[in-house]
Amino acid sequence: MSADPTRHAPADDSNEAARAVLVGVDLGPGSSFDPTLDELALLAESAGDEPVARVTAKRKSPDPALFVGSGKADEIKLLVQAHHAHGVIFDQALSPAQQRNLERHLGVPVADRTALILEIFAARAQSHEGKLQVELARLQYLSTRLVRRWSHLERQRGGVGHRGGPGEAQIELDRRMIGDRIKSVKERLERVKRQRSTQRRARERSGTFKVSLVGYTNAGKSTLFNSMVKARTYAADQLFATLDTTTRSLYLGEAGRSVSLSDTVGFIRDLPHKLVEAFRATLQEAADADLLLHVIDASSPVLLEQQQEVERVLEEIGAEHIPQILVYNKLDQIEVEQRPRVPDDEIERAAGVRVPRVFVSALTGEGLPRLRELIAAHAAPALNSEPDAFILPDGSSAPRH
Repeated sequence: MSADPTRHAPADDSNEAARAVLVGVDLGPGSSFDPTLDELALLAESAGDEPVARVTAKRKSPDPALFVGSGKADEIKLLVQAHHAHGVIFDQALSPAQQRNLERHLGVPVADRTALILEIFAARAQSHEGKLQVELARLQYLSTRLVRRWSHLERQRGGVGHRGGPGEAQIELDRRMIGDRIKSVKERLERVKRQRSTQRRARERSGTFKVSLVGYTNAGKSTLFNSMVKARTYAADQLFATLDTTTRSLYLGEAGRSVSLSDTVGFIRDLPHKLVEAFRATLQEAADADLLLHVIDASSPVLLEQQQEVERVLEEIGAEHIPQILVYNKLDQIEVEQRPRVPDDEIERAAGVRVPRVFVSALTGEGLPRLRELIAAHAAPALNSEPDAFILPDGSSAPRH
């Protein structure tokens, strides 16, 4: 019988962080494995949990029953008891049977990476479209299991269109109800998609040059967006601080014209495919852009892996052929002696294509004037060929005379 998630909940304060044991398994070549579990810890903290212990294991293949095997499961159980943990979070995806078996064995709720990301998205989505997309992804996940995490999260207001909490602790939706709801949400998303398509066609008719920010989560996209357009998009040093696409007009004095700049959801390793599918409408902003600003955390020790993951997702959504500027952000976090010798250059990518690279600090503004020049250089041919109207600094258009 699965563990009761209320049994191990914080007793006094519903806002108290739930203590979690983190588990990662190295399944050999071809599998994603983070030996430090740092990213999983950041995800857990973003969901309001407190990582209290980390466990790693190495296996040739997952154990069909417990994923980690009975010996490692016993080790995890001892850690749960020693730290009075409220739950266990796995860095890999678990099957419904593995999750149930682990909960029985460990005596606490168990969540996997997919459930954790879905939970964060449910809490952070603000727009109508974002909430619909998260709800669809969560319902598709729930169609194979009933996910229930620790109770301090279940007492929160659900962010996916239901009155209950994220885990629907009081109402177990059966598969028929979930199927009906999935159909309804998909229909509503199709309507939103058509509206977005209409808006995009309107921008295309106005001759607007479209620039989209893309990058790994927490690379500083929203901070850069705010610095460039003087907006107030929420930005924080955490994973998935913002989920909804925001578009503003960016006036380029270097070109004497404006372009549209969009801030999109951050990418992450092993982003659940259900979320890639559900967020396709949002990611379409990137796929329809004329230029991508690929924001990279220059201070990250795994920046190459993060860059490759973003490139992989861009290919998945059909945006791999769009021109890019590589924006190496967080220059302020790099020691002076380790900083690049030149503020911008070009690097060679696949098939001999050279891509401009610029080093900036969205926080201090260093390098931003050069970034604006590079954007203007890319936009100039399209803007100069537009015959009917010009765009004012406030984003409105006026006829040419």
